[in-house]
Amino acid sequence: MEMQELLDELYSYSLHGIKLGLENIQKICEALGNPQNNYKIIHITGTNGKGSTSTIIETVLLKAGYSVGKYTSPHILKFNERIRVDGEDISDKDISEIYKIVKEKIEELKITPTFFEVTTAMMFLYFSRKKIEYAILEVGMGGRFDATNVVQSDIAIITNVSLDHIEYLGKTIYEISREKAGIIKEKSYVIIGDNQEDFLKAIKEKTENFVDVIEKYKSVDYKLNFEKFNTDIFLEDKKYQLSLFGDYQVKNFLCAYEALCKLEVPKSIIEEAIKEVIWQCRFEVYRKNPITILEGAHNIDGIKNLKQIIEKEYLKDEVVLIVSILKDKKIKEMLKVCQEMSNNIILTSLKENPRGLSAKELYDYSDKNKVFISIEDMQEAYTYAKSLNKKIIIVCGSFYTCEKFKKEVELC
Repeated sequence: MEMQELLDELYSYSLHGIKLGLENIQKICEALGNPQNNYKIIHITGTNGKGSTSTIIETVLLKAGYSVGKYTSPHILKFNERIRVDGEDISDKDISEIYKIVKEKIEELKITPTFFEVTTAMMFLYFSRKKIEYAILEVGMGGRFDATNVVQSDIAIITNVSLDHIEYLGKTIYEISREKAGIIKEKSYVIIGDNQEDFLKAIKEKTENFVDVIEKYKSVDYKLNFEKFNTDIFLEDKKYQLSLFGDYQVKNFLCAYEALCKLEVPKSIIEEAIKEVIWQCRFEVYRKNPITILEGAHNIDGIKNLKQIIEKEYLKDEVVLIVSILKDKKIKEMLKVCQEMSNNIILTSLKENPRGLSAKELYDYSDKNKVFISIEDMQEAYTYAKSLNKKIIIVCGSFYTCEKFKKEVELC
C-alpha cells in the first residue's frame, strides 16, 4: 500500500467521530500483548501546555542519555510527527508495518475504533518494539476516557484546566477537572500546574498526594527576552534559559522540572537541555524580517496568553494578526481578544478542514469594524500583512492555521 493510500485509510477512521471510552483500546492492546506495559509512563493532560511540557521533558531525558518515546497531537505538517522515538519521527516504513499489525487485530476483534484509538495502539506497539525506557504521552482529549488512559502512569501531570471541549468534557471547571484527573493512578506521582478552587477540589477527590508547582516554586521569577525570543527563568539560585517563549511557558517548565527532579536528572543537564527545546507553532519565530510568529493559540486561554506577551513589547498599531479559528471554539470571544492586541486583523480560511470556516464566515462572527479584513487565500493574506509594514506579524487561532501557513506561504 502506498503511503498516501495508507494515510487516507487511517484518516477514514475519523468518520467514526470522537468516542470517549476505553473498551476498544483495551481490546486492541490486549490483542497486541499489552505493549503499553513495557516502559515507564509520563502521562500529561491539560487544556493548554501539554505539548510544551512533554517536549521539555523529552529534550532533557534525551540529553540525560535515556531512550524516549513521545506521543502528541495534532501534527503540524506530517502524521509522522505524532509518534517520535529518540527525537526522530516514526518513518513511513514503520508506520506501514505497525498499521498492518494493528489493522489485522482490529479486523479479528470485529470492532470499529476511532482514528485516535488506532494511532494510539500503533504508538504503544511501536514504542515497545523500539525498547524505549520512557514514554511521554499527551492526552488527546480530557483524560478519564481518552485512549491513552489504558496506561498505569509513573508520573501524571495536569498542566491546567479551562473551558474547552465542553460538549464532551463538561460545562464547568470542576467537571472538566474531574475528567482530566482520571489519568491519576494509584502509583502515579502527581504534578499540577493550576490552583483554581474547583480544579483543586476535583484533584483532591482523586488524591491528596500531589505537588502543586505554583505553590512549591512560588519564589520563581522570569523575564521574557524579546531579542532572542526565549524565557529566562530564575529558580533555586539558577538561571534557566528556556528556548520556548512566553509567560505561560514558565508553568509548563515548572511541571516538567518537577517531573525531571523526581526522575533524578541532574540540574546541570536540565540547564543545558532546555536551551535546545524546539516545539513547532508555540511562538515559533518563523521569519525575522519582517518578524513572523506562528502561535497555535486555539482557544480563549491561548489567545489571552498570546495577548499578555504581545502587549509587553508592542503597541496595537505595530501588530498584524493573520487569524483563522475552528467553528467549535469561542470565536466571538477570541476575536475580541485579538482586537485588544492589534488594529490590523486579517481573517483567513480553514474551510478545507471539517471544523474550519471560510474567511467570510469568520468575518461574520466579528463586529465588522475596520480592524478586520477577510482574505481567503493564505499567501495573499501574508502578502497583504507584509505590505502594512508593521513590526510583527502573528499567525494564530489554530494549529491548523499554522500548518496551512507552513505549507502554502512562500517566504520571499
